[in-house]
Amino acid sequence: ATDRHASVDDRPYGGGPGMLIGCDTVFQCVEHVQEVVPEPGKLIMLTPQGRTLTQGLAQELSKERQLTLLCGRYEGFDERIRIGLEPMEISAGDFITNGGEVPAMLIIETVIRLIPGVLGDESSAKYDSFSESGLLEYPQYTRPQNFRGMEVPEVLLSGNHQEIARWRHEQSLLRTRERRGDLLTESESNST
Repeated sequence: ATDRHASVDDRPYGGGPGMLIGCDTVFQCVEHVQEVVPEPGKLIMLTPQGRTLTQGLAQELSKERQLTLLCGRYEGFDERIRIGLEPMEISAGDFITNGGEVPAMLIIETVIRLIPGVLGDESSAKYDSFSESGLLEYPQYTRPQNFRGMEVPEVLLSGNHQEIARWRHEQSLLRTRERRGDLLTESESNST
């Protein structure tokens, strides 16, 4: 900000509640990043009006060399930022936060774990909910085998990897059907 009060926001033309982040400061900031960072990467604007963040979008973003995240505050951004800088607009979901910082952290968390070498076991991300299969993850258990009368399913103790894989797939389908039926294809909805 270059004015006397170092302000980055102002009242919207036409009236209305709240303050908007001004285009002059954001353009200066983005242009500076583009000058000093050799490959600033894709510019992303966090806004409730953007494309919803999904695991698929996170996978798409993880292929980018770098990302520059533009976090809003107050009532939003001056429209000329969207028009002039043409950022990819991303929303964390159908809700409003005080600013774009928490949605930016969600993007960072979802994208970074998909980058090779970040997770101790890279296959971990392969079986997460919403990953390759698009289903919710199956139930998982650890020791002890019996806790307060709640037993680990026998199939998981069997050592039969084909049966375990079949059980996990069935459980993923069941869990997805119960909790997020909207994620299932028609054939998955009718199978068990």
